[in-house]
Amino acid sequence: MSDSKSALVISAHSADFVWRCGGAIALHQSRGYDVTVVCLSYGERGESAKLWKQQDMTLEKVKAARRVEAENAAKALDVHDIQFFDLGDYPLEMGRDAKFRLVDVIRKVQPNFMLCHSTYDPYNTDHMYATQVALECRMIAQGWGHNPGEKVLGAPQLYLFEPHQTEQMGWKPDTFLDITQVWDKKRAAIECMQGQEHLWDFYTRVAQQRANHFKRNSGGQSGGRDCKYAEGFQSIFPRTVDEL
Repeated sequence: MSDSKSALVISAHSADFVWRCGGAIALHQSRGYDVTVVCLSYGERGESAKLWKQQDMTLEKVKAARRVEAENAAKALDVHDIQFFDLGDYPLEMGRDAKFRLVDVIRKVQPNFMLCHSTYDPYNTDHMYATQVALECRMIAQGWGHNPGEKVLGAPQLYLFEPHQTEQMGWKPDTFLDITQVWDKKRAAIECMQGQEHLWDFYTRVAQQRANHFKRNSGGQSGGRDCKYAEGFQSIFPRTVDEL
């Protein structure tokens, strides 16, 4: 049996993986995982306001700029592979062929775990649509009758990374990950996203707040582990364990 470990991030737009799970990506890459990132769109229509304010801007120019930003961020995080589906955003829509394309990626990667958005996001329906598709494609990848003869998917956990306004999304973290040792990589990746500079310090503060929650839930002032930066996640499926 292969000892290789892998993870798959499904990002609605080309910047989402950076803000929301860049630390998890860099940390797991450093621990021997091959992390693949799939960007379903570039976020060219809805998440590139700074670029659209420039003179003579076009859709293709925006998409090209966002791709470069995402590729640079992926390098900063040591991403194993980043793929761009270029499906368009606002709205993000996926037909059967696009879904089967994602299923092909899932089966090829055979992830130990997957990461995607919250299941509800009234501010950005592209986000929750991406997770709906992720769940659907995870199911298809488990089906023995889909492309018989291929290796079917097992049961990887799907972790939902933190949305922008958690109170409005019904997102409740049950897992905190210490990303202190790779924070410099995440911050470098954040600064690659020139089109959304207004979010750089916001997501730095989020990581600091989650570090406080990590410390509190690891024992607090009674022997808790120190942590300066962390990310929070919500798991979808039950976890099977031998001890707590």
